[in-house]
Amino acid sequence: MRLANLARRPVLIHEGQAVELDSVFPDQDAVGVIAHWDLDRARTALETAPRSSFDPLALGAPVPVPGKIVGAPVNYRRHQVEMNVEHTIAGLGFFLKSPTSVIGPDGAVAVPFPNRRTDQEAELGVVIGRGGSNIDAGTALDHVFGYTCLVDVTVRGPEERSTRKSFPGFTPTGPWITTTDEVPDPMDLTSRGWVNGELRQDASSQEMIFSVAQLIEFISSVVRLDPGDIIATGTPAGVGPIGPGDQIRVEIGGVGDLSVPVIASGIEPHPLWLSQLS
Repeated sequence: MRLANLARRPVLIHEGQAVELDSVFPDQDAVGVIAHWDLDRARTALETAPRSSFDPLALGAPVPVPGKIVGAPVNYRRHQVEMNVEHTIAGLGFFLKSPTSVIGPDGAVAVPFPNRRTDQEAELGVVIGRGGSNIDAGTALDHVFGYTCLVDVTVRGPEERSTRKSFPGFTPTGPWITTTDEVPDPMDLTSRGWVNGELRQDASSQEMIFSVAQLIEFISSVVRLDPGDIIATGTPAGVGPIGPGDQIRVEIGGVGDLSVPVIASGIEPHPLWLSQLS
């Protein structure tokens, strides 16, 4: 199944059409559908609910405002080498991004600083379906609703990661969430990332330092995970600068294909940033 967001309403994408969910998940937003998900009810919608054509560029983020976005810094060895950093996620821990940084295919990455390097980071996004704390890695995948394409946009600099990664538009996701019944093994997925048609990133999730299950175990040992939360599982090697006029594309085999443009934010930097911008 593919759960998407069209006109601010959750829908299923099936055979190139948008299938309404009101009849089987009444009065539910995306998080509500995820929390009350039932595969048989979803199949009933595919058989009986109204459907319509849609513009793929009109899709919003499949979870417009997740409760949490949890990021895994340096979760690929080759990325550790290219960034020339000492620690991986094992030493750094995780970080949080602002939920207001989320956009979908209908949005754009707004670069805030013309003279500060900003990079694209193509990642597999994990969407939590069943919440919990202190989740064991052996059962962690039972807590996953599905998977989505994600870009963890990052301003380079000395500030904490959460600060540099939380600007509006800095977490493109989508175009939909592919549910776990269609992704039997998240550790056997290929992620590719392009900028302006140039392939920059190409890796398998097998290369992760912490697997998806280990990430869920680690994160849930500190914070409770809730339905609709998103885990950004880390980026492989190949990150690089982006700027206004660029086009970012992420493809994850069996999950989806996401494209978003890059624009200038048009907002003057806050004075507190100015000392770091020269």
